[in-house]
Amino acid sequence: MTEAKVYSQAEVHDMYASYLNAEHVAAVDRAYAFAEKLHQDQKRKSGEPYIIHPIQVAGILADLKMDPDTIIAGYLHDVVEDTPAELGDVEVAFGTDVAHIVDGVSKISKIEYKSDSERLAENHRKLLLAMSHDIRVIFVKLADRLHNIRTLGALNPEKQKRIAGETLEIYAPLADRLGIMTIKWELEDTSLRYLDYDAYHAIAQAMQLRRDERIEIVDQAVQEIKTAITDLHLENVQVYGRPKHIYSIYRKMQKKHKDFEEIYDLLAIRVIVNSIGDCYAVLGSIHSHWTPMPGRFKDYIALPKANGYQSLHTSVIGPEGRPLEVQIRTHEMHEVAEFGVAAHWAYKEGKFDGVDVQTSDQRQLNMIQNILELQNESKDSDDFMKTVKSDLFTDRVYAFTPRGDVVELTQESGPLDMAYSIHTNVGNHTTGAKVNGKLVPLDYEIKTGDIVEIITSQNAQPNRDWLKLVKTRRARNKIRQYFRKQDYSENVVAGRQELSNYLISQGYRLEALMEPSNLQKAVDNLHYRSADDLLAAIGYGEQSVQGVANKLTADLRMRLEEQRLNAEEAQVFEQHATVETNPEERHLKENQRADAIMIQGIDSMLVRLGRCCTPVPGDEIVGYITKGRGVSVHRLGCPNLASDTELGQRLVDVAWGPNTENSKKEYRADLIIGGESRPRLLNDIIRMVGNHARTMNSINGRVDGNNQAVISMTVEVRNLTQLERVMDAIKNVKDVHSVKRAYN
Repeated sequence: MTEAKVYSQAEVHDMYASYLNAEHVAAVDRAYAFAEKLHQDQKRKSGEPYIIHPIQVAGILADLKMDPDTIIAGYLHDVVEDTPAELGDVEVAFGTDVAHIVDGVSKISKIEYKSDSERLAENHRKLLLAMSHDIRVIFVKLADRLHNIRTLGALNPEKQKRIAGETLEIYAPLADRLGIMTIKWELEDTSLRYLDYDAYHAIAQAMQLRRDERIEIVDQAVQEIKTAITDLHLENVQVYGRPKHIYSIYRKMQKKHKDFEEIYDLLAIRVIVNSIGDCYAVLGSIHSHWTPMPGRFKDYIALPKANGYQSLHTSVIGPEGRPLEVQIRTHEMHEVAEFGVAAHWAYKEGKFDGVDVQTSDQRQLNMIQNILELQNESKDSDDFMKTVKSDLFTDRVYAFTPRGDVVELTQESGPLDMAYSIHTNVGNHTTGAKVNGKLVPLDYEIKTGDIVEIITSQNAQPNRDWLKLVKTRRARNKIRQYFRKQDYSENVVAGRQELSNYLISQGYRLEALMEPSNLQKAVDNLHYRSADDLLAAIGYGEQSVQGVANKLTADLRMRLEEQRLNAEEAQVFEQHATVETNPEERHLKENQRADAIMIQGIDSMLVRLGRCCTPVPGDEIVGYITKGRGVSVHRLGCPNLASDTELGQRLVDVAWGPNTENSKKEYRADLIIGGESRPRLLNDIIRMVGNHARTMNSINGRVDGNNQAVISMTVEVRNLTQLERVMDAIKNVKDVHSVKRAYN
């Protein structure tokens, strides 16, 4: 994969100045100056000035020829979250539309959730709903994500994999459904590089080794196509080859269980012409020149994809008997194929072709209406995201009604899925289905091109067994809604009883927790309309009783945790006690550490890490041969070694084992922290350490006569890099003035 372009501000300015009018150029320039001033003292994880990120986001948007408000939002998308600027400041300076886009893109970072999955689900939910009100939100978010994934190298491997996985799961499918292929392909290829480094580079290397051979075949094929269509006398024709993207090859290898050498269609020829008639004429010429491969022709012009993509795809036996894919489309279709929905928002001739989400009948925007519908059907954030991914981000099939209308469905959908996609009442009153004129069972799997007739009766009603037949979460939710309404009262009573029993089993008293105002907090947090709706959802099994209990007890658990931390702080400072956790786990880890050390010239000797200086991988270390206790490993400069008169005779060279610094094993490190004593100082330090280290083994502290607190702490870390991050984090706690490693 080639390195991504890095734009200078001058280059970005030239890009949008090439198509915006003078008034709009001045507004975008103002936005850059506004962002530059607010971000002037900030740095990214890589150490580069933060303003480089907004410049790249704006550059990506300008490359798509977006309207001025979208580019302005690209420059400003982080100012509300990361600088003193407020949304009102953005609105006053740049207008309501820009403020709405920035608000939609801003991270949902101030809300605390029980788990990462819940936080991410809610974050994505709000992103998708913001997009449904103004699609330009997702243009900016995709540009933001694209630059972030281009610069993943500055983050640790764990974050790299998390962000790359999220990109493949959410953002690449979003770009695909919106048809923005230029962004989709790069998101996929770059994500794969971090998720499966070996597979990515194996494919890239294999493609490079066969590059000359492929170029020769493509050049020959391009020339033969040009010759084949000469008699058509077409104008403004482009014929060229393009390589397949690495991720698409990877997916094909995984899906079909093939090695790289077994994938033949690594190349595609693209033919771009003036009109639809020219497309079919070119197709005829190609099929008369080369033998088409059976079952490999797709007409996306007559039957466009959901994102608006149109093209003719055919696979033929090309030069030297090799399979070759040919794509044929018009210039307008090519613009939509590359830029998708963004092509409809592109700024042209002093204005932009804004698409009204509420009134547009363009099929590529159907996804936005679907998102709004799914929001009403899915009350739980995690369920909402599962529904979006299963119903909107999967491969599609296209069926016809008897009247010839096209219905878009997810793969493996059956007649009931189609019925509910048409209308809830059609689904609820379904009695059977005909496909291509023949009666089929309700578990029939619909295929592209099927003509499906849904048979209904006013007296029919859903059957609970339908829940096992439907494939889309939307249809499943509709069926559940029906039975929820039928058994509503009983479900409310059952849900209340189930919730009460669970709270009692966990040792809680019901009076305060189940009172209306506290219940309403859970209702609002979980996006239900009323307390009865929430209780009915528990009774029916749609909503986890534990999840509701967590919401109801959140404030109480926070108060109890505050009391525990205050008691612990008093225990440390007033009683000078050492608070110790997991002593068995610590002992186990110490026994596991010996295999991390290599001793030069000595085999089969007992090794242990010195407790006096607690070395961790990354520290410079030295071995000390003890009398009868093997080799003790110390940090270089440990004062306990300096006191030994026989030191020179007992030292031995040691080193950390290979890959020790990348291991997930944890090592004890002792710290001494000094600071101005104040209420909650210890709690603030513990919370900060908890953000960077998984385990704290012990804490001890005292306050001297000058109100200076001295805290001793033992933490578990994987290596010196993590330890330094922990120490830097502690230094950022208010009133802490020193953090250093201890020698005992």
